[in-house]
Amino acid sequence: MDTDTTTSSPETLRAEMVAKVRKVGYAELKEVERVLLDTPRHEFVPEADLVVAYDPWQAVITHRFEDGRSLSCASAPWLVAAMLDQLHVQPGDRILEIGAGTGYNACLLAQLTGRGDLVTTIDIDPDVTAKASQALTATGYGDVHVVTGDGGLGYAAHAPYDRMIATVSPWDIPAQWWKQLAPGGRLVAPLRWRGQGRSVAFTYTDGRLVADSLHLCGFVYLVGDGEGELSGSITADELVTLHWDRDQAVDPKALHGVLDQPRVTAWSGTTIARNESHDGLWLRLTVTDPRVCRIKVHADVPPEVCDPVAGWWRMALVNGDTLVYLTARRLESDDEVRWELGAIGHGPAADDLTEYLCDEIRSWAPERNQHTPSLIVYPADTPDSELAGPAIDKTHSRFVLTYNPAG
Repeated sequence: MDTDTTTSSPETLRAEMVAKVRKVGYAELKEVERVLLDTPRHEFVPEADLVVAYDPWQAVITHRFEDGRSLSCASAPWLVAAMLDQLHVQPGDRILEIGAGTGYNACLLAQLTGRGDLVTTIDIDPDVTAKASQALTATGYGDVHVVTGDGGLGYAAHAPYDRMIATVSPWDIPAQWWKQLAPGGRLVAPLRWRGQGRSVAFTYTDGRLVADSLHLCGFVYLVGDGEGELSGSITADELVTLHWDRDQAVDPKALHGVLDQPRVTAWSGTTIARNESHDGLWLRLTVTDPRVCRIKVHADVPPEVCDPVAGWWRMALVNGDTLVYLTARRLESDDEVRWELGAIGHGPAADDLTEYLCDEIRSWAPERNQHTPSLIVYPADTPDSELAGPAIDKTHSRFVLTYNPAG
């Protein structure tokens, strides 16, 4: 029987939210499930109606820049649960949260560690921290430390931390986070490399950050994160842009107008179901190919100009003056609809590069997302001889990803 959500109580909606989150594999830890059930999320997003506040898949935007970009939001409950599972808070842990949001996550953290005064949440925007502080006080967690400041600097006054969690997306792991995390502590952060974003859980071990889980995600960027991720338009109307890391050989000027060149399309023969993820392909290629990046296509761009696979995150490959991106086409049979993955390319090397991407799709397909690359992050001054493989170099750290399909 369907639930009439227009008359349901917050408690009923909250229970339904948690049940849905659990069904897709999050809130696996009993204590995470408990605090999600016990915490009145709607009191942290008073501008949203109850149905929206307890929608497990929807983030609630609470603050925007003047140009309309979101500055602060309450993350979707499924992602909150996923990151808390990753963080694995123990009673008595001292915790730093970077990005105060609405205060909801800090409230959950306070319950997980058992004492509000062990939790510090920091945000650069005084309006955000003021509202978070008010909501925490109103819900009985006014002893959480709410600090207005640069989250990239952490908060040394309460360090060292057993747990650190970022609810804004950094391109790098700032030096102060390294210094303030206790040995053996855990850090969960939505990091970006090669155009895509992952919530990564690390344990600080022997001077390195060793990852043990990665979830696809997207977050508001950490303010003042520098020029690590670059972007540039490749069309005159600026409706198609590329996003890449500063260590990549991408020149948007060399690609300007590339979409006006003849289109080359190749199909892989690999199909996915309607709700089946293909993001493991992108993650895999970040290990093996330094040309992978992200293409962003405005909704006003017609498919005959640029037709990437659906979704917010779209994978592309750049080789000098050639661009290739992932695409998909609908295939219907009597009993189901599937999507075939392929590649569209423009530029002098489009024939070779589209076939290359289709070969990569076919190599990825048999195991799909069964095997996740390993990620270890080293301090920036670590010599090559001490790395486990080739590095993606950031300002304060070196990311080393390795992929073993048989592992």
